[in-house]
Amino acid sequence: MQADSIVIGGGIAGLACAVALCDRGFKPLVVERASLLGGRARSWTHAETGDRVDIGPHIMLSEYRNMLALLRRLGTDQQVVWQQTDKFITLVDQPRPVEIRMSRLPPPLHFLPSMLGAPQVSWREMASNARLFRKVARLDEAGVQRLDSYNAEAFLREQGVSERFIDWFWRSAAMAIMNVPLERCSAGALLGFFQKMIGRSGYRVGFPAAGLGDLYVPAAVAHIEAAGGRVLTETAVAALLHENGVIQGVRLDDGRVVEAPHCVSAVPPQDLAPLLPEAWLSGDSMFRVLTGFAPSPYISAYLWFDRKLGQEQFWTRVWSPDTLGYDSYDLSNIRPGWRERPSLIATNVIYSGRAEAWTDEQLVAKLRQELAEFLPEAAVAELRHVDLHHIPMAIPAPYPGSEQLRPDARTPVRGLYLAGDWIRTGLPSSMESAVRAGFMAAEAILAVAGRPEQIALPPPGPTGLIGLLAGQ
Repeated sequence: MQADSIVIGGGIAGLACAVALCDRGFKPLVVERASLLGGRARSWTHAETGDRVDIGPHIMLSEYRNMLALLRRLGTDQQVVWQQTDKFITLVDQPRPVEIRMSRLPPPLHFLPSMLGAPQVSWREMASNARLFRKVARLDEAGVQRLDSYNAEAFLREQGVSERFIDWFWRSAAMAIMNVPLERCSAGALLGFFQKMIGRSGYRVGFPAAGLGDLYVPAAVAHIEAAGGRVLTETAVAALLHENGVIQGVRLDDGRVVEAPHCVSAVPPQDLAPLLPEAWLSGDSMFRVLTGFAPSPYISAYLWFDRKLGQEQFWTRVWSPDTLGYDSYDLSNIRPGWRERPSLIATNVIYSGRAEAWTDEQLVAKLRQELAEFLPEAAVAELRHVDLHHIPMAIPAPYPGSEQLRPDARTPVRGLYLAGDWIRTGLPSSMESAVRAGFMAAEAILAVAGRPEQIALPPPGPTGLIGLLAGQ
């Protein structure tokens, strides 16, 4: 079997790469070992209810330039439901929840009115971040790399941030956004993301109108096949074929050989490593970094109640030593036509190794207790269905040193390219990072073919006061 390009992995990075290649005359072969496409952003129909569910719910942001460009190309960008208010998120905490809204003040002041109204922290505690903010405002990629070896908790203390603010805000951000505890998070990774969050205003939060994978999987497959490419599921790659440091193709697990001059690995690092020769992993090359990544596991719970619990779309609990679920979504308030339905709550247990010994019944009971602290009806409502998804990896854990591990799309092996949210995209691991990585791999192939073209869109730069301080 022959192909002009092979993409290993049918997740969002692999499909984005294949779509980009198809638009430029290639006919890629996409190979996915699972029965469903979409990777960590896949969807399926829940058997008992007929509802579309995801491996785990995710938000989108209006600043996701590459993701939205992909959806526009596939004709599905109208299937995103955007929040229609200036509210960014609700932080659930005592003595009352805090609504974080974006004011008209320039970045980074646009969140300040909401933060000043939070009863949980004083203005003095917020002011303890002043020294840190000056560093964040001037942070560039080189600065992210320099801070990568620092433990985020220790670095915040070094900058004079108060213990109360560290507990209330920074521990919450590390868990809900970075997917690891603050004391295990890279300061570079956390503050690089934070600069992007406070460096722009006016962005909105979006949600899939149905299943997350439905935004791109069916349309991407149709696009690839219409261009003459192929998509194979339940087909694993057993090995990369190479000669004299040049990729020749792949051998599939059923023994078939596919010859191709270009091969894109769009799988997580721990899945790529077994496909490579031991000499590449142990030699003086970029492949040695593959064994340095560690997964951040999580559990996603879908809870079908017998009644409407509230009108909120999206919220997160703040950190506490015993907080289990962080970000939560009431899909009955998000999906078109569902407003009159009882609540379907999806909630994520981040960094779930801490709940490894819990039974499913214990997990559900704890999550229900936490929901009832924000939505009291959850304590008395009947729970009609439960669906728990135990996911080995949400993202590669952004531990100290992890940013320095992230490789480029091009490798030392001619014809082999990398894609995935974990490569060096200038973005934290996310759907946006994955799509940008897929586009970057397509760019690398085109460059080798003598047809250089920019496909991947750069992350938006900071504006307002942050932009001025950063020299934008």
